[in-house]
Formats: sequence, C-alpha cells, structure tokens
Amino acid sequence: MIIKHINILSLILVITFLSLSCKEKAGKYINQGEIYYSLNYSEYSGPIPDAFMPKNLVVSFKKDKILFEILSPYGDSGIRILSNPEAGILDTYFSMTKFKYYYTAIDGESIPGLEGMNGIEIHKTSKTTIICGFNCKNAEVTFPTDRNKIYNIWYTNEINIKSPNASTPFSEIDGVLLSFFFIFGKSEMHFYAESVFKKEVSDKTFERQPNFKRITKEDFNKVINEMISL
Repeated sequence: MIIKHINILSLILVITFLSLSCKEKAGKYINQGEIYYSLNYSEYSGPIPDAFMPKNLVVSFKKDKILFEILSPYGDSGIRILSNPEAGILDTYFSMTKFKYYYTAIDGESIPGLEGMNGIEIHKTSKTTIICGFNCKNAEVTFPTDRNKIYNIWYTNEINIKSPNASTPFSEIDGVLLSFFFIFGKSEMHFYAESVFKKEVSDKTFERQPNFKRITKEDFNKVINEMISL
C-alpha cells in the first residue's frame, strides 16, 4: 500500500513538473505573440563569464514579421535578428558595452555569424512530440565534418508565421522551431520553447533599431570573432 501511494505521488509530481515546464497560453494558429525559449550551451570556450552569457531567447512575431532577441541578463548586450519583409528589413544586431553594430542582408542571404553551420543536411523524420501544447514534427541535422553525429530539431505548423526560418540554416523547415540549435561563433547554443503567448505586438517592435553602426558582413563576423576570442 505504501509503495502504491509513493508511485501515485511520483506520477503527480511528474505531471506537475511537465505542466510547469512549458506553458502554452496562446491557443493554436495564432499569428502574433511571443515565444520564450530557454538557452543552454553544450560547448563554449569564450572569455565571457557564465553569469553574463544570455540564458533566454525571446521571439516576437506578427504575421511575417519576426524579432529574435538573445540578450545578456545584464545591460543590453547580445544579439538581435530582425526580419520585416514588408519594410525590406533583414538586420542582425550585435551589442556589447559601448559597441553597437548591425548588418543588413539582402533578400535570400543568410544572416551573419552562422557560418559554422554551412553544409548542414536536414532530414525530416516521422517522429512527433508535443511542446507547449503544439504538435511538433522532427528533423535530424548533420554536419559535413561528422555525418554520424545527429542533432534533433522540432517544429510545429500550428503557429501562423510566414517563412519563419528564412535566411537561417533551417530555411527549408516549413514550421516554427520550438526546439533547435545555432552554432554562433564558437558557441553551440540550444533553444527549447518554455512558453507561447498570444498578445498584440506593436508594429514599432519590427522597426530598424536606432543608434547602431552599419558595417559589412565581413566586419560583422570579425567583430563577433574578436569579442568571443579576447
């Protein structure tokens, strides 16, 4: 009898943990809102102390407009990726202390900083799961340097964002990524959706950011590499 009660208690604790670990406050097929992701690093060899490294990703979206924000817990340091096709904006911003730079890409060009993901192969599978209440499909990703090492990503077609992965290494994925990774410079960054919220997002969110200096893609990559290799 005691064992039975312990098993029931364990099941309740597991269900409670799962319900708290990913909160879906949106309903399906929304076309504007925010997605909050946890951020973990499986590999990082840079000089920045762990406490100052970004721990979250916030994605704001409205129809086909998207803003990715990967920011440090302190100050306004981090990376922003802004896509606003209607205004012809595809910008990547990098800020750290007094340094504030951005690069604007042309249509169809990949965003800078992700050259470490060149040559990836994406293979869609029949596996499924549920993340934040959304039905998700699976794809396996491999790199040309080691086709035996497989990365799993998960995406859903139940959030209405047009071309959500344009100009990223996952452009062929036709859904919103809820579990994925980036190799940015020397950092391997893994993102997992923790909550999805339906909310009205101002159009001002998707305007070009002020007070950033525009530089070339080559200089942008050089700045990032220098910052993480100090």
